[in-house]
Parts: sequence; C-alpha cells; structure tokens
Amino acid sequence: MNQILQNLKTGATEIADIPCPQVRTGHLLIQTRMSVVSAGTERMLVEFGKANLLEKAKQQPDKVKQVMDKIKTDGLAPTLEAVRTKLDQPLALGYSNVGTVVEVGRGVEGFAVGDRVISNGPHAEIVHVPKHLCAKIPDGVDDEEAAFTVIASIGLQGIRLANPTLGETFVVTGLGLIGLITVQLLRAHGCRVLGIDFDPGKLQIAKSLGAEIVDLSKGEDPLSAARTFSKGRGVDGVLITASTKSSEPVHQAAHMCRKRGRIVLVGVTGLELSRADFYEKELSFQVSCSYGPGRYDPEYEEKGQDYPVGFVRWTEQRNFEAILDMLADGKLDLKSLITHRFPIGQAVEAYEVLGQGKSSLGIILHYDQKQNVQALLNRKTVELALAPADEARTGEASVGIIGAGNYTNQVLLPALKQTKASLHTIASSGGVNGLHVGRRHGFVQTTTDTGAMLADPAINTIFVTTRHNTHARYAEEAVKAGKHVFVEKPLCLNRNELQDIKNLRLQPKQILMVGFNRRFSPFTVKMKQLLDTVKEPKTLIMTVNAGDIPAEHWTQDPEVGGGRIIGEACHFVDTLRFLVGHPITEVTSHTVGRQPGVKIIEDKATITLRFEDGSLGTVHYFANGHKSFPKERIEVFAAGKILEMNNFKELRGYGWNGFTKMKLWSQDKGHKQEMKAFVDAVLTGSDSPIPLSEIYEVTEACLDIVEQMREQERQQQRRQAEYA
Repeated sequence: MNQILQNLKTGATEIADIPCPQVRTGHLLIQTRMSVVSAGTERMLVEFGKANLLEKAKQQPDKVKQVMDKIKTDGLAPTLEAVRTKLDQPLALGYSNVGTVVEVGRGVEGFAVGDRVISNGPHAEIVHVPKHLCAKIPDGVDDEEAAFTVIASIGLQGIRLANPTLGETFVVTGLGLIGLITVQLLRAHGCRVLGIDFDPGKLQIAKSLGAEIVDLSKGEDPLSAARTFSKGRGVDGVLITASTKSSEPVHQAAHMCRKRGRIVLVGVTGLELSRADFYEKELSFQVSCSYGPGRYDPEYEEKGQDYPVGFVRWTEQRNFEAILDMLADGKLDLKSLITHRFPIGQAVEAYEVLGQGKSSLGIILHYDQKQNVQALLNRKTVELALAPADEARTGEASVGIIGAGNYTNQVLLPALKQTKASLHTIASSGGVNGLHVGRRHGFVQTTTDTGAMLADPAINTIFVTTRHNTHARYAEEAVKAGKHVFVEKPLCLNRNELQDIKNLRLQPKQILMVGFNRRFSPFTVKMKQLLDTVKEPKTLIMTVNAGDIPAEHWTQDPEVGGGRIIGEACHFVDTLRFLVGHPITEVTSHTVGRQPGVKIIEDKATITLRFEDGSLGTVHYFANGHKSFPKERIEVFAAGKILEMNNFKELRGYGWNGFTKMKLWSQDKGHKQEMKAFVDAVLTGSDSPIPLSEIYEVTEACLDIVEQMREQERQQQRRQAEYA
C-alpha cells in the first residue's frame, strides 16, 4: 500500500510501498478516502529535514545535551553512529484522515466494518488507529470537510483552555489553517475576533468569516488595533496559532490583554517570557496540548481506558465529535479553506506546493476508492531484494527478525551483519519501521505477518526484539515452528510463561538463546579466565547507574515491560552467574521505601545472590544517579586479589600475577561476540552458547527478585495502614 514518508536527514518526501498493518486489540483498520496536509506542522517537519546538521542542532538544544552526555559514557564513534541512525529514520506524515472501517480489533465497541470515520491516521491507503482517536462521521457531512476534523480539534482545545464567554473579545495571531478554524470556532462561541497575519489572502478569508483584521504586511499596528477593537479595555484573550521562532507574539499578546486576560499558545513560538509583561496584569499563559485530554496518555489511547464524562467532559475523541456535530449543523465552513487537491500518487508535488508557503492553505489528498480493499489488506509482505532459495539449507543461518525498533536497527543488525548470517525477512507491526530497517540493512523482504514469516521454510533462525510482553509468545511459536530462536532479554515476564517455555520440546541441536550479551564482552571473558584460577568463594559487586526512565514509559508497565529488574537487571544477574560459574542458590532484594513523589521504587534496589560454591554477589541497580558517572561497574574480591571493570571500557587488576590493565577506546558490551557465537552455533549445529539451564535459572531468579520487592511493598503499605 502507498504511504507518505519523510526523511529527517534530507527532508526528502517519498511515496513508499508499505506492508498493510495487522489490526490489534483496541484498534481499527481504516481504508483512507482522503486526508489533509497540515500546513503548519508538516511544513515545519519538512523544513527541519532539509536543514543541515548544525541548523538541526540549533533547533534542538536539549537533544545536543543528550548527545554530549552519551559521548561521555559511550564514546564518540558509537554516539555519532546513533545520531546518524536516528536522523535516517523515516517519519510518517499526516494526522487528519477520513476513511472507511475495514477491520475492527478485539475489544472495540461502537464501530463496525463499513462505518465512515475520521481519525488521526497518517497519509496512507490503510491506517491502523486506536479507537479513541477515531469518530463516526454524521450523515450529511462530506469527506472533504470531515477530513479537517482532527486539525480543527487542535484549535478547539486551545479555545477550551481559554474558556471564552459570550461577547468577549479575542485575538487570533497567525491565520494559517488552524488559525482560520479558530476564528470560526470563537465566532460560534459568540465572541468578537481580531485576526492578525502578514498574508493578505488569509486576512481576507478571516474577514469573510466575521473577523476584524490587522495586516502586518502593510505596517498596521496590532497593539493600537487591539486597543480600539476592545474599546480601550484590552482584549479578554489571545490565541496564538502562529509558527515562529520569535517570542514577539507572546510579548505582543501580553500588551493586548486586559488585566487577568488569558493567553493560550496553540502554535509554536519562542518562549522568552518577560515577567513584567505578566506581573502587573496577573495574566495567565498556557500551552495547549494537541487535540485535548487523553493525548499522549497510553492508558487512554493505546489501552482504550476512557475518562468518565462526569469528570473530563471533553476528551480528544469528544472534541472530534463536537467538530463533526458543528459541521453537520452547518456552523463551520471548511470548504473555503481548501486551496489544492491532489491524488495520493502526486503527493510529492503536494509537498512542493507546501514548501512554497503562502500560496497554500488546505491541501487535500484523494485516494483511489476503486482499489480492491481485500488486495490491500492481503498485501502484508513487500519484496525488497531478489529472493534466495525457497528453503533454508543445512549449515545456513537464514534470519527472520520480529521487531524493527532502535535496538534492532542500532545494535543487533550492525553486530549480526558481521557474521555469516543471511538477512531474509524483518517484521514490524506498522510496516514503516520494517521497510526502513529492511532497506537499510539489505533484507529480502519486510512483512507485518509474523505467522507467515514463522511458517516460511526459507527461514531457519528467528530473532525476537519486540516489547517484552510478546517475547514468550513469539519464542514459543518460533520454537514450535522448528526455528533456532534468539530472544532479546527478557525471556518472559511471569512464571506461567516460563513454565510454558520449559515445557517445549526442542529438536536435537535446536537453539533457544536469550540476549545476555555482557557475558560475551572481552572484559567479562578476561575476568572469567582470571577468576577460574581461584578455587575459594568470591565476593562480587556490580553497580549499575541505570539512569531514570519515566514511570509512564512502557518498560515500567508491569504488563508490557515487566519493570526494569526483569527488563534490564537480568543482564547483571546473568553476568555474576557467569563470572562465578556456579548455580544461584538464594536471592534477596530490597528497594528504597515508598515516598510521595517517587513513583517507581523497583529501579532503586539492592539485590544479593548466593551461589552454590559459597560466593556472594551484589547488584546495586540505581536509577537515581548522575549520567556523568559510569553506567556499569564490576568489582570482584577473591583470594587477596581484586578486579575492577568500568563501563566495559577498562579493566584493572590488583594482585594478579601477569595482569594489571586492559583498555579499549569505546564500550564493548559483547554484542558482536554474542552474535558471532550464536550464528556460529547455528551454522555448525553446536550447542547454545548459553546453556538453557542457566537462562532458566537467571530468569527464575529475576522473577523471585520482583516478587520479593512487591511483597515488601505490600507489607510496608499494611504497616502504614495499621499505623494510621
């Protein structure tokens, strides 16, 4: 299917052939009828893409700081490669769409196949959208006007924050697409409106919609005009819908307002605010977030948990419905905002018009409705290169990868490409990432149909790099399909999943391996060689300066990511298990106490491991440190000797005969060595580089650790309740 993508590195726009996505729980598949190009947002993205690296850096100083921090910990070369890879990723353009529902996911109520709907889906022939980002189109509202609904909701949300009342005076600064819709919405609220812009054409449209106007291109004074417009009182509020780097619109808005006036930023401006502008008048200033409450909340958007209408009257979906109702009642004129219409096949020309600036306003993309929808839905695999043999040959590692995220693109594939594996198919849920990563790394094909990939006899080796809650299912399916399987950690999230995997009957020489890469680092291997000469118990301390991850991130979700102990600290449990070389016999763990303002405590913990030979290991996993400190440090005390490893860049020995120091210029966490060991085992029919019993043992230990932590928290809550 066709989808419009933009390259962030070059700014180039393309119509790409993307595999059709699979419908997921809580989502709809929609065949697009038409979509609107957002003149403000999409022009800004295209201009950013066309900027050189220095200009990009100037526009995102916060990202520059992140890059500098990464250089300190990871080194220059890996950081530059990560930046290049990030900028090379394609961006799916578009977010205001009209189409027909063609598939309904599980758990979706209120929608049926054949419904005509709006959504925030991108410019693509088939879009995959959560149910709360869709709304049914009333009869009598045509597709072209309905296509503006999501864009119009951005203006509506800004108005809701400004809370206008009948008869108030408002200024709209910036009369682009959202600005002109905002003018109409304010007029529908019974407000008088003053529109400000440089473009005479847009000003005339605003005037025709009932606004008074200020033409900045003629040198007209907006402050004087606002004073006259408000009868000398100052306007009640200003909505800034402009897109500029300047802070002047905010400064200007403050001078226009009456005492305790309201300023809402809907667009994009500089935010160098002057205290004096706001202090004497006690002005309020607020930035509006997209379409309304629910935006960027995964519980609402992805999991489908609605906000009760009695507490949140206007969610983003209910804002969509309000716009559609106004269109049905004839209260909005959006047809007059259309300046260009293009078929989807001429999308590149549409973006050339967008780049010309003032000549365009509402650009509509039309999609071919004569296409066979079933043919589109069935197109879940796209060929990228000439196909190899129909079946994987003995002694060959023909690879299929499930998951096309940052880890796959930036870490796994660069390491895997240095082995003798052949890259056959890469699967992703949405199709865009799979296409990009597949083209970048030379895959034969990309797909959104993992079932077909697992059944393909041309593939004998599967890598699972998806979100953690899918690891066990994909691993189990791949093992049953007779494939060798590499699962990026963790193997699973709970004991039931672990038991199901343990119950699998692997074929002779079939490999199931988990990505515990630290044990393959040359530093860890050297430490292991030295420690194997010591026959008495050892004490090991691993300090992990894990860095903070927001509580809202998917890795912190117990159902999706499992938390950071299962998701990342498993690396370090495995590392100590490898260094000691004996089974874990006991685990204990403690987190920091629960305090107001500390949402996550599991990622600030101390874990103690006892081993069968009497050795003792401690993992300090702390997410509350500073980035300038090394991320990972191992200290081992054994028989009067010490080993100290810092960040997988340097290893020092104290008291070791013939060894004092080992150093590399950049981090080496063992990814390349891990990939080589796994692929070599597949090619030669050898045993797994990590014994399956150790994988199960480490997974079991991590599950024990998490259960202890959660039980300790329950006990603490009970004690607090009893004390209260």
